[in-house]
Amino acid sequence: MYRPTAFQEDNLDKLVAFMRANSFATLVSSVEAVPCASHIPLVIAMQGQVVKLSGHLSKQNPQWQAFGSAESLAIFTGPHAYISPTQYEKHESVPTWNYIAVHAYGVPKIIMLNDSPKAMNKMINQMIDAYEVDYQSHWDGLSNQFREGMMDGIVGFEMTVTRLERKYKLSQNRSQVDRETVSNTLLQSFDPAARAVGVEMKQNLESN
Repeated sequence: MYRPTAFQEDNLDKLVAFMRANSFATLVSSVEAVPCASHIPLVIAMQGQVVKLSGHLSKQNPQWQAFGSAESLAIFTGPHAYISPTQYEKHESVPTWNYIAVHAYGVPKIIMLNDSPKAMNKMINQMIDAYEVDYQSHWDGLSNQFREGMMDGIVGFEMTVTRLERKYKLSQNRSQVDRETVSNTLLQSFDPAARAVGVEMKQNLESN
């Protein structure tokens, strides 16, 4: 990820909170030298200062064949908005886009029901706890045959994040006046995503 210094963010707690709030991620791997991507929900866990991601793919999805040996990339994206140069004090300015993105790299460790039923159950329970905790009783009430059939049709994984790249592009390279003007304009937008970027900009201004 291209990350000019002005747009870098190094607060790990802030990044993990962002990843959890935007956990429907894009997982990218290379299968036989061909890029392969899946759009999947992930569970983000912290063990000390180490970030771990877990999730699953269908067994029919060839992407999991890259797991275990090659690095994968999980891309988390949040709100984004077009920024018009008319918002700037300087007339000779260019259009741009404000956004937040986090890239997490690591080698996914494969979890198969036949090889590690305990790890598969843990992954499923983490997913339920993260996305619909009330579903746990429903899941527990299913027959063993049905649950095992579902789990046998997927490939779970856990990925220890070895590298995090984060970019908070919120006009930090502009003047205070420009940043306040852009933030206020976005906050008045009819577009919810633009307003969300305005909120992020306002918070960023107030924290600096």
